[in-house]
Order: sequence, then structure tokens, then C-alpha cells
Amino acid sequence: MLYLFIKAALSGAIVAAVSEIARRYPGWGGLVASLPLTSLLAMIWLYRDSAEPERVAELSMSTFWFVLPSVPLFVVLPALIRSGVPFWASMTIVVAGTLALYAGWFWAAPRMGIKL
Repeated sequence: MLYLFIKAALSGAIVAAVSEIARRYPGWGGLVASLPLTSLLAMIWLYRDSAEPERVAELSMSTFWFVLPSVPLFVVLPALIRSGVPFWASMTIVVAGTLALYAGWFWAAPRMGIKL
């Protein structure tokens, strides 16, 4: 249980740090947010828990394939906000759109020979 708490605390601290950096320096916050810190931590935790490098490799490839349907979120969100759509409505639209793209990717990827 302590191990789970440590993992959650460290992961949460990274999210809090990104938020604080972005509040002061949006460009630097974007840089830190774009780093694959969550993915790297997940890979470290997975390897520590399983000691199976192949599982880490599979996680890495799956992460890559799921980045693709999430990219439009980062283009559409600022476009919506800058066009006058309120923040929460913009967030709702991009989250719904991203979920739809993920669902489509779950359907399309195996048909294209991509193992998720």
C-alpha cells in the first residue's frame, strides 16, 4: 500500500509542478507538459512491478499509437477558445472528440495490423 501511495504522490507532484510552471511561464509549462513523464513513470513502475522488459516495450508501442488520436485535442482546444467558445464548453468538445477518436482507433488499428 505504501508503494502505491509513493507512486501516486510522485505522479501527482509532477502534474502539480507542470501547473505551477505553466501559471508563471506558459511556454515552459508547455514544454514540461509535453515531456513523456507520465509514460516514463508508467514504464518504470511496470518494469519494477513485473521485471518484464517485453511488457514495457508493448506499453511503449501502445503509448505511441494512442498519441496519434490525441494530437487534434491540442490544435482544436486553442482554436475553440480563441474563437470565443467558453473554456468548459471547449474542454467538453475536445474531450468528447478525443474519446471518439480513441474509439475509432480501437476499431481501426487492429484492422490495419496494429496491435494495441
